[in-house]
Amino acid sequence: MRLTYPFVSAVALGLILTRAAHAQPARLHAEIDRRTEAVLPKVVAWRRDLHQHPELSSFETRTAALVAEHLRALGMEVRTGVGGTGVVGVLKGGRPGPVVALRADMDGLPVTELTDLPFKSTVRARYNGQDVGVMHACGHDNHVAIAMGAAEVLAGMRDQLPGTIKFIFQPAEEGHPEGGGGAERMIADGVLENPKVDAIFGLHVWPGPARSIGYRPGPTMAASNSYSVVVHGRQTHGAAPWNGVDPIVTASQIVVGMQTIVSRQVNITEVPAIVTVGAIQGGVRNNIIPDSVVMIGTIRTFEPRQRALVFESVRRTAEQIAASAGARARVVIDSGYPVTYNDSTLTQRMVPSLTRVAGRDVQIQPLVTGAEDFSYFQARVPGLFVFLGVTPRDQDWRKAAANHSPYFFADEAALPTGVRAMASLAVDYLLAPKR
Repeated sequence: MRLTYPFVSAVALGLILTRAAHAQPARLHAEIDRRTEAVLPKVVAWRRDLHQHPELSSFETRTAALVAEHLRALGMEVRTGVGGTGVVGVLKGGRPGPVVALRADMDGLPVTELTDLPFKSTVRARYNGQDVGVMHACGHDNHVAIAMGAAEVLAGMRDQLPGTIKFIFQPAEEGHPEGGGGAERMIADGVLENPKVDAIFGLHVWPGPARSIGYRPGPTMAASNSYSVVVHGRQTHGAAPWNGVDPIVTASQIVVGMQTIVSRQVNITEVPAIVTVGAIQGGVRNNIIPDSVVMIGTIRTFEPRQRALVFESVRRTAEQIAASAGARARVVIDSGYPVTYNDSTLTQRMVPSLTRVAGRDVQIQPLVTGAEDFSYFQARVPGLFVFLGVTPRDQDWRKAAANHSPYFFADEAALPTGVRAMASLAVDYLLAPKR
């Protein structure tokens, strides 16, 4: 006769299951690290190739073809032409589970590269009717290479994954020629559906010690809105200004008046705001006061009420200063990019993943007044957008050339951290219990 002890057996079984549950993430983390090391030479090669062959927003055909070929070789379901030149790869795990997306933007900028890299860009293209140099001055070459590396890492682990990973390679983050950004167009083409995405992660290379990671819950990058002001005066001879209304002087007064919006009308102790005039165009000859002047600029805010206040202040300032001079001002403010807002619950949930990858080099990111159309994805599903430091460790990152500079440089020592971070965020989200 054999005696059994159900209570003891249940406890023992519980311990076994608990240990197994803890062992699985550790085993997968170790596999991510091993596979990242193996794929790293490819990631470096992809990054250099992409850096040498940048493409402007909405013209990322070569980049998209490279990405699509790689994803197909990994056995994924691949869609091309999403939102223009976008590419989407779907990796189905060995068991049912949530759907997580990893996003990388692909476009370069109309910037002539001035670095001395052996793989520097010499590409030229037409932009706004001008012949311009093209450069990955914002580091999107790194984003694509990192995501391609993460795709290869995770494809080799698919049987162990409970769920689906969607790889989103997005065009035109820097802005579509017809307005807006590539994220909007990809969403309109159903990128977050079939299968429906439960959470999305993105990464951006940034000035900071190489291999460091910055994150911030809540508002992280600013809402961005372009605006134009057309000042209508009355053309006359430059020698007799009293016979007309001078829109150049009026526009100058509007520029000065706009400086008081942030300094005197917005409570910047809550969150910062920016109103910048980027260009003024008017007149063709030294002795002719023109009929009109065009001003363009950008507005950056972090909170809806603040944004509405700044919009109203810009309109009021331009219109009333113009009226005081006998001119008229027509103000147009576009819809722009929303605030890049990291879901607080998701962020808290994923901090351990970032800490495992970067250790003590994980820091809270200060507010960034730059903007990102990743915000459109976050407006529909919970999202987390993080920053990967790429300044060489022997340099002061505070003095390093920043994104959009012709001297911007990304240390390739940060690439494995990027691959591990993106792969770990995806795996840990799929493994973690729902909250």
